[in-house]
Amino acid sequence: MSLRLRSDIATTSTEHGTVLLDERTGRYWQLNNTGSSVLHALLAGQSQERIAAGLAERHDLDPRQARSDVTAIIDRLRAAKLLVTS
Repeated sequence: MSLRLRSDIATTSTEHGTVLLDERTGRYWQLNNTGSSVLHALLAGQSQERIAAGLAERHDLDPRQARSDVTAIIDRLRAAKLLVTS
C-alpha cells in the first residue's frame, strides 16, 4: 500500500517538525519531529514495518510499541483525510 498526501495539502518544515495545511479548508496540523520523520519516510516509499524498526532502533523502543506508534500516526493522518492511497 503506497500512501501520499492529497494534492491540496501544503507542507512546511520547521525546527519542531512539519506543518501541514489543507488548502481547501484552511485547517492545519503540526507534526513533531517523530511524526514528521514517519510522514517523510512514508512519502519516500518505506513500509510501516521498516519505519517502526528504525524508530525502535533510534529511540531504544520496544518494537511493538514503535509499530503501534507508527500505525497511530498514519491512522490519524488518514482520518484527517490528509493521506490517501495512491
